[in-house]
Parts: sequence; C-alpha cells; structure tokens
Amino acid sequence: MSAVPSPARARLDRATADLDPPLAVLDLDALDANADDLVRRAGGLPVRVASKSVRCRAALRRVLARPGFAGVLAYALAEALWLATGPDPVSEDVVVGYPTADRAALRRLVADGTAAARVTLVVDSTDQLDLVDSVAPPSRRPPVRVCLDVDASLRAGPVHVGVRRSPVHTPAEAAALARAVTGRPGFVLAGVLAYEAQVAGVPDDPPGRRARGLAVRGLQAVSVRELAGRRAAVVAAVTAVARPGFVNGGGTGSLERTAADAAVTEVAAGSGLFGPTLFDGYRAFTPRPAALFALPVTRLPGPGLATVAGGGWIASGPPGAERLPRPVLPAGLRLLGTEAAGEVQTPLRGRGTAGLRVGDRVWFRHAKAGELCEHVDVLHPLAGDVRGEPLPTYRGEGRAFG
Repeated sequence: MSAVPSPARARLDRATADLDPPLAVLDLDALDANADDLVRRAGGLPVRVASKSVRCRAALRRVLARPGFAGVLAYALAEALWLATGPDPVSEDVVVGYPTADRAALRRLVADGTAAARVTLVVDSTDQLDLVDSVAPPSRRPPVRVCLDVDASLRAGPVHVGVRRSPVHTPAEAAALARAVTGRPGFVLAGVLAYEAQVAGVPDDPPGRRARGLAVRGLQAVSVRELAGRRAAVVAAVTAVARPGFVNGGGTGSLERTAADAAVTEVAAGSGLFGPTLFDGYRAFTPRPAALFALPVTRLPGPGLATVAGGGWIASGPPGAERLPRPVLPAGLRLLGTEAAGEVQTPLRGRGTAGLRVGDRVWFRHAKAGELCEHVDVLHPLAGDVRGEPLPTYRGEGRAFG
C-alpha cells in the first residue's frame, strides 16, 4: 500500500519540487513563533542571539529586527568582525563567547577602532590578555573590550557537573581577574558571562527515559540554587572593582530560570530558533521544527528498505544515537543500527518506506541547530506555502570559522 503523504510533507515537497536535494529549508513561520517564545521565556530581559546555532546572516538579521533581541554572541573572533563591521553590519554589539588565539583576527580587531568598540572578547586568564598585548601593545591600539568568563558548573568535591570551560569559579577568582584587567592599560572590563550548560543544554524530560529525566531535574534544581547565590557573589565582587556593562547567562534550555536570577542583565539563546531534535526533551517549552533538510532516495535494496544519498550529518558532542539526524517525513522511518547515518548513503527501514521510489525525497531534522548550515550553501525560506529567495549560509558566503 502506498504511504499517504502528510500535509507537512506535501507542503515541503511541493514548495521545493523544482530543486534537487540535498537541500535545507527554513520555515519562517516556525522561526518567528520560536523567536516569540524565547522572548516570552526571557521575561523582559534582552536575548542575545547565539550565532553558532544560526550561521546564516539573513536569519540573524530577521531575528535581531524583532523586539526583545539585542546583540550577538559569536563563537569566533573572525566571525564577530565579519558580523560587526562593513557597510551593513548584522550587529554593532557582538560578544565572542569563547577565548581566541587567532592572531590574524586580533590584528584586525586592534587595527580598527570601530571594530574594537563593537566587539567584546571573552577572557578567563591573564594569558589571553598577554596574547592581545603580544599582537599590539596598548600604546599602539584602541582599548580592547573584554568580558570575564566565569565557570557556571556545579562542583561538589571531585564531582563536576557541567562543561569544562573557565578556570574562574569563585567570587575571589573573578575579582582577581577583574583587577588584572582593570590594572592593565589597553583593556576595558565590559561584562561577565556565566553559561550554565548543565541546565541550558541538557534535556530534563528525554523521551522514553523517565529515570534519567528525574535525575537531570534533581541535579538541575541543585545547580540553579547554587549558581544563583554564587553568581550574585561573583557580580558583587567584580562590581567592587569595576561595574560591568552586562551580565550574560543561560541558553535555550534555561531561559526562565536564568532570567529569574537578579544578577543577570541579559540571556543568550540560539538553538531554540531552529528547534533541532536535541531540544525536543524539555518540559518548559516545545520549539517548532524550523529547519529541515531533504535527501534523495537513490535505491530500494529490499522490502521495507529505502536508501538515501549522504546523510552523515552527525552533530558534535559525546557520541550517541541522539547525535544522529532523524528522518521525520514520511513518518515511520528509522535508521539501521548497523549502519546509522552514512557518509555517502543512509539506508532506512520502516512503514514509511511504502510508496517511496527512486528520486523521492526524505526529510530529516538535525540534532543540533547551526551545524546543519555547515552542509548547505543556502537555506530555502518558506512562508506558508511560498518559497522565497535563498538565504546564504556562512558556508554559502565562503566563510568557515572552525
């Protein structure tokens, strides 16, 4: 029996019928709805857009034009310079969320007073200040704006819950780094950043894993309480040295809880705009899938099987099935455990193979948000049933930032 196309699949197939996959679409209605939900969850705090989860300048512009969004949290200095300068910058307020060792980009930053005023570097050590000075001494450059990166993980003895980021964990350590920044010519202390990845990036209600969900919720509750007190103490200690212009925290998975922290002045989010599969397992919100990609069926190796070209678009992070792309349309498809998503082909099985023919397309969702754009040159925007002009991704504009 042939599979009956769902309305969603029919809409996607019809809107892209003249295109050959692989291709990716961006559902603008879903994107806008997700953006509205992020603003609602931020509770009045401005949302800084995490560009690594978008990687498309047109999409960044669309989101930043909406009320409630302000500034970009970039992932590389070269990217930040590209977004913040030129005749039509995406934003004049870009914070680089990770320390940089890109000397060429640092030379560009200190050679351009406009760039230096618009871009803020994150630091967690005086070593990073030394690197800037080695590129250009203070007497030969404009002041460089820096933001202190404070570790937001939960520590209990030898137990570490969260990602390995900054060595700065305590209020005393933050104050010491703040004094080092303000005590050196050529630097301005602009802000404080503390990203609670163990809350923002870990689903608290993973489908089919009730016990894990309970454990995650328990740890997150403890972490939120601990961090609220410590972050307030960190900000107070830093403010005693120099008043930071902003205190950034959170991510898509923790907006409500981070926004409730009185020490925080802005939150960051990006993945919630596209709604990838890793964000399906949260109790507080349900993003709409806004970004999908299609691969063509190239062979039918047997009953109940269909093979698509490519498919190995696997997300970064700890290896596991949750990092694999998920076939979603037609419904009733799954990856083979023995092959998963392959470099040049991906076999699928299940009731969704009924009626598929060579040349048909299968629609997937990526596990993470921005990494999808590393595989395509453009996103094809859809508004209702209308496809707009292609939106170049970073890759499509010839940009790669590692």
